[in-house]
Amino acid sequence: MATFIIKVGHRAHLPRLLRPAVRLGHLHFQNQNFTSSSTPTVVDKQEKAVEVIDDDGKEVIDTTTGVPDWLVKERKARIFVPARTATQSGSFNTKNWQIEFDTMERWENPLMGWASNADPLSNIYLTFPSKEAAVNYAEKHGWNYEIDDKHEVKMKPKSYGANFSWNKKTRVSTK
Repeated sequence: MATFIIKVGHRAHLPRLLRPAVRLGHLHFQNQNFTSSSTPTVVDKQEKAVEVIDDDGKEVIDTTTGVPDWLVKERKARIFVPARTATQSGSFNTKNWQIEFDTMERWENPLMGWASNADPLSNIYLTFPSKEAAVNYAEKHGWNYEIDDKHEVKMKPKSYGANFSWNKKTRVSTK
């Protein structure tokens, strides 16, 4: 599928590529909704035939974040289930899968002494309801990834009275 560029004033805009587009000659327009402050500049008026371009059912994802490709494509994403926090006894936040990128180099800020880095993806994580959804998202974006398997905690069933038993090493005399 070709790249669609619309010239508006002196700036070029890339419209969304996920919907069918309308082609007018050599110009490609996806929709006619422009802001009221800018009007589109027509670059070429050779053909007046209108064609509808389909995307063959595939989703096309283009980089619109401004993050350089080398920062995302060459790094490895980690897909994992986060561990239960030590301050909680419940199982909150242990059922979802997360994607996060590995840590790049850091340096100490000379002014304040804080740890700094130039990585916009270092503190970002994405949450998914299943491992398959996380893997599909990473593959759709072309990321290299590794999967850390989920660690199941096996609880031994015991009674409430076992917390107060005197024949175990849970209570030790100080005398």
